[in-house]
Amino acid sequence: MNAPERSHLLEQGLNCIKDFPVLSTSVHGKPLVYLDNGATTQKPACVIDAESQFYRTTNANIHRGVHRLSQQATDLYEHARDRVRAFLNAAHADEIVFTRGTTESINLVAQSWGRANLQPGDEILITGLEHHSNIVPWQLLCQDIGTVLKAVPINDRGELQMDAYAELIGPRTRLVAVSQVSNALGTVNPVDVIVRMAHDAGAKVLIDGAQAVAHQPVDVQSLDCDFYAFSGHKLYGPTGTGALYAKRELLRDMPPWQGGGDMIYTVSLTESTFADPPARFEAGTPNIAGAIGLGAAVEYVRGLGLDRIAAYEAALLHYMTERMQGIEGVRLIGTGAHKAGILSFVVEGIHPHDLGTILDAEGVAIRAGHHCAMPIMTYFGIPGTARASLAVYNTPADVDALVRGVRKAQELFGTE
Repeated sequence: MNAPERSHLLEQGLNCIKDFPVLSTSVHGKPLVYLDNGATTQKPACVIDAESQFYRTTNANIHRGVHRLSQQATDLYEHARDRVRAFLNAAHADEIVFTRGTTESINLVAQSWGRANLQPGDEILITGLEHHSNIVPWQLLCQDIGTVLKAVPINDRGELQMDAYAELIGPRTRLVAVSQVSNALGTVNPVDVIVRMAHDAGAKVLIDGAQAVAHQPVDVQSLDCDFYAFSGHKLYGPTGTGALYAKRELLRDMPPWQGGGDMIYTVSLTESTFADPPARFEAGTPNIAGAIGLGAAVEYVRGLGLDRIAAYEAALLHYMTERMQGIEGVRLIGTGAHKAGILSFVVEGIHPHDLGTILDAEGVAIRAGHHCAMPIMTYFGIPGTARASLAVYNTPADVDALVRGVRKAQELFGTE
């Protein structure tokens, strides 16, 4: 994208700020500038209304009742599942399991597929860019059953060393678990290549899409991944919602992870038989309103257009990168060639938590810390970073406010 194209995109914008009620509020008497979208996004009115409308007009439990409200609630819940299916371009609605988010989805795969398919000495391959949610579940599994966890190293730009990946993947590799976009650095990983190489070695692939689905189109059939996980709250949807995509043939062979209502066919005091997927993995009463809200969020994003979102956010990230590079004493952490929506940085002489506090006083919300990615911070030899992360409602004016806030912090600390 050339400079005139970027300027045109930034001038045009996505014109959606009005859709988000919270963005009209103030913080410490100053207009809210929300740049903590990597942690959670704000919610458009259509998502808020979808949840509220369910509770006001259709609240009932699903799949069990013969009365009208239950049937209507079930229809809304399953319609939301099909919206997620279409959003990911999954082949079948029964390949979508509703969960509480990416963390629960990864744990489900570890405890169900992992325990059923992995043996002592088998290898799981992750990367040095992973969120803790794509590290700790595999560590726990390896401790329990004797599998071996290996990690693809990164370079000083915050990119995967793909030569090392080619060397690490081998005949004992059974699963590759990788983020599509790094939550701490914004690095976009070459997941298409990663999937192809893993399949060539006979391994399955799980993709953590938590930081990807709000920023770019995702097609699980084209990727040919075996599992794909994402969280609703990073996609303008409710907290405590998300989904796991898994190929139908894998789900059919996976045992239940949790037991309870709605995941069974029959129960006696001595044994039980289990429902087909996805019900097998949705024990108990789910977050019905949340799933409906997630479906509304998916439709909202599709309405804006993911290609359009990706182009606009790329232009805005370029603008933010240039502005921040122009501040003496600012060091960018993660300078990969392919990035999406996230800029991590440190400011000489100012701890990230202090910077975050000063920015908050200026109405600017960022994230400061290790971002649940401590191995990345260890690699770069820092305790944490300040992270500004973008969403569809952010503008160049938000970036300018961030820059002013950083400069004010430097003045206060005498480091300008």
